[in-house]
Amino acid sequence: MAEHNGLDGKLMTIGEAVGRFVHDGCQIAVGGFTITRNPMAAVYEIVRRRIKDLHLVAHSNGQALDVLIGAGCVARLDIAYGGNGRFAPTCIRFRKAVERGELLVEDYTNNQMTLRFLAGSLAVPFIPSKSGLGTDVLGREGFPPELRGKDGVPSKKVVVVENPFGAGGDEVALVPALTPDVSIIHAQQVSTDGTVRIKGLTFADLEQCKASRAVVVTCEEIVPESYLRLDPGQNSLPPFLVDAVVPVPYGAHPTAVPYFYDYDPAHLNLYKKVAKDDDAWAAYLREWVDDVASWDDYLDKVGGAQVARIRANTVAGYAPGLDRR
Repeated sequence: MAEHNGLDGKLMTIGEAVGRFVHDGCQIAVGGFTITRNPMAAVYEIVRRRIKDLHLVAHSNGQALDVLIGAGCVARLDIAYGGNGRFAPTCIRFRKAVERGELLVEDYTNNQMTLRFLAGSLAVPFIPSKSGLGTDVLGREGFPPELRGKDGVPSKKVVVVENPFGAGGDEVALVPALTPDVSIIHAQQVSTDGTVRIKGLTFADLEQCKASRAVVVTCEEIVPESYLRLDPGQNSLPPFLVDAVVPVPYGAHPTAVPYFYDYDPAHLNLYKKVAKDDDAWAAYLREWVDDVASWDDYLDKVGGAQVARIRANTVAGYAPGLDRR
């Protein structure tokens, strides 16, 4: 079968993709989980442009969430969990922003956030869940009444009702659907027809992409359509769901991309140190984001030796022997 290029009009630089799909005040979803497959190249571009007043929605994110919040790009956040594993059980700039009253946060359970994206992908206004019943997650709201029903904020955080199919006394929590303006994820491969393959756990990425009005996929590499057709059961998203494709090798650094590279413990330890101090954090943003002219320059700063250390074993999916201290 002859190859054809279905990426015409979709293949972009990171600047073109962010410039077209991310703007002040929009609702944005980022993919990945804690320190795995965060779309960091896109996040750095958003920060460089100083896009502000974002309504960030994420299942359980880490580095991407923390950088966006720390740079002052986020005004509102819907999330189940924000942390960088052992490097920061709660993301450091995220925590500081909450403690200082600089960020509005609506928290849901992990199950509820997944279901909210699922509801959006199914084009239904809400979805029932048993998760959170009997906890303060359902009773405490993070957004003030004046925001309710406006700019992507649901009129209510959650509604508890009696199961209409039950015999009585059986409650369910109705959680509102999420339909972000744009979803940005990082994948291992995109084919020349626009098919996306995510290797390893997909987390909530697929549901959030299906729920979003626009989808931007940054990826490690572009591969022939015929290659992904050899094992179609491994493919994750069809071409018609994707609006922009940005090839950017190591574009999730310092987070991991299974089968391509591991997370970078040296950089995450550096981040953990500087994120605790406002002046050191500002210097970090200047050095690693604002003053970096290109992604090649960014990788030069990381250093070839460190890039080689975190390179994943293609069978195991991670870097055996990596010093993770």
